[in-house]
Amino acid sequence: MTPPKRDTSIDRPVRSREASRAPRSERRGVARAGGRGVAAVMAVVLGAFGLMGVAGRTVTGGTPVSLIVMTRPGAEAAAVATVLRNGGRVTRSLGIINGFTASVPARAAGLVARTAGVVSATENQAVHLMMDADGGGSSSDGGSSSGDNYDARSDGDSMFNIENRSGARALWQATTGAGVDVALIDSGVAPVLGLSDPGKVLNGPDLTEESQNPALAHLDTFGHGTHMAGIIAGHDPGVSPTGPGNSGAFLGVAPDARIVSVKVADVHGNTDVSQVIAGVDWVVQHAHDPGINIRVLNLSFGTDSAQSYRLDPLAFAVEQAWLHGIVVVTSAGNAGATLGHLTDPANDPYVIAVGAADDHGTVSPADDTISSFSSWGDGTRNPDLVAPGAHVQSLRVPGSYIDQTYGSTGTINARFFRGSGTSQAAAAISGAAALLIQARPSLTPDQVKTLLVSHTALLPGLGVRAQGAGLIGLHNGQMKAAVPQTFPRSVGTGTLDGARGTSQLVLHGVALTGEVDIFGRPVDTAALAAAEAAGSSWSGGTWNGSSWSGSSWSGSSWSGSSWSGSSWSGSSWSSEHWASATWTGSSWSGSSWSGSSWSGSSWSQDMWSVDGWS
Repeated sequence: MTPPKRDTSIDRPVRSREASRAPRSERRGVARAGGRGVAAVMAVVLGAFGLMGVAGRTVTGGTPVSLIVMTRPGAEAAAVATVLRNGGRVTRSLGIINGFTASVPARAAGLVARTAGVVSATENQAVHLMMDADGGGSSSDGGSSSGDNYDARSDGDSMFNIENRSGARALWQATTGAGVDVALIDSGVAPVLGLSDPGKVLNGPDLTEESQNPALAHLDTFGHGTHMAGIIAGHDPGVSPTGPGNSGAFLGVAPDARIVSVKVADVHGNTDVSQVIAGVDWVVQHAHDPGINIRVLNLSFGTDSAQSYRLDPLAFAVEQAWLHGIVVVTSAGNAGATLGHLTDPANDPYVIAVGAADDHGTVSPADDTISSFSSWGDGTRNPDLVAPGAHVQSLRVPGSYIDQTYGSTGTINARFFRGSGTSQAAAAISGAAALLIQARPSLTPDQVKTLLVSHTALLPGLGVRAQGAGLIGLHNGQMKAAVPQTFPRSVGTGTLDGARGTSQLVLHGVALTGEVDIFGRPVDTAALAAAEAAGSSWSGGTWNGSSWSGSSWSGSSWSGSSWSGSSWSGSSWSSEHWASATWTGSSWSGSSWSGSSWSGSSWSQDMWSVDGWS
């Protein structure tokens, strides 16, 4: 890659416009400080400038802004010196990322960003989370626990009890999902215990900027994708799903299914609709490559688009996956009754839209209700069914953004984390679909959908707009004859902007808007729809004229070409932003991220349909 010119503006994090809405709980998204390197450097530099007492002074000379500054090793001193020389102050050491936070006059922010050795100077902003009314609620064991005495049997929100109530464990005597691949379009998957066995996770392409750093490519720096993968198909090594004593092990709904991970979201959970569509297209074209059998696609993602599914290009992409024989499971959204409709692409009536139920932390299903955050339909297109989605236990990614930002409320112990949202509910249904398909491989997507919605039970209190057919119970109900779905089909000729809704990426103050993809290339949605219908939108590693990833199979993952710099809306998107030096992190060390951390303040969690981490 040609060495890029350094952008002189502040490197602002990708941010969703949705994050500015109130009323939502607010948290600071600053990486936890770790290590002593920067603290020592600051002491030396402050002493050298004779400014040991200056660190606490009031900033003058312009409106102050708070920056998170990351540097290359050894460059901390120069960055600190630039801050002090321009009337700023260092506020916190972030030694684990070779960085620090600082308050500087706005006019000096660009100078800090341009200092030799500075990787990024990111404005430290607030995020607003879509939380439950009680801030995420509590669980049967009182929420978080730092100990290792976790008992899944007494936790109503554990996968053990969720699987018992849903009937999944009863099916394991006949089917465990073996031989079925579930494509997970998300933030990647980390090889934590439960997903670390050889062959458990197959890496599809990494369609994010993190693909340019070998230490981060395919891995889950955000923490969302791993949580979903654990719910779908987690499997502790050496544990038989049908053997004695498995209540103490971690097992997903379909413990012998395999995950095919397609990474589209970065460390902050940010992605663009164009990346998600490209991921869906890749799954369709590679679903039956040698050694691959993708029968289910999990997309715990949604935008607040008001565009009709009949025009929407994202809805068209998932509908094409359905028509190509792949069961598509999507999250209904986390807007409760306020949005007035399901999120996109759950609004497409062909796919399976999943809402969330709350078991209130009890083992008994008698008090189960619809989660207050679970999106309602409009009376015509409603959730197809609901599944447990409140305070769900699944796998934790130590050091990921979610872990560092919400670990104080979401952590159960060293291995597990709680998450609430229709994301988790969708993942449970994806696992259930894999169980049905292993048992009856000839099932079509329409037949799988009929099986699922006919084995449910309506919950009291709310009608079909909130819960569709009701709560999944594979031991409930009677099988209905599958009738092929004949809804009007999407044509996909609408706009990308319409699909984005209010969720837009912003880089260097410029929003990604209009009919362009993540590289700034124009997108002709009519031409794209025709290529998708023909299964030819990907050509090797190229999609919409740009070289992404996924052009070759290397045995365990797809590898491809580097991202190239481009532009959107007339403002340059420097290729430097995608260079490996921009992204912090180290190699996976088996149980934790070794010496790495991810700072930032933006979390587009609304799109990923997570209501909270607690």
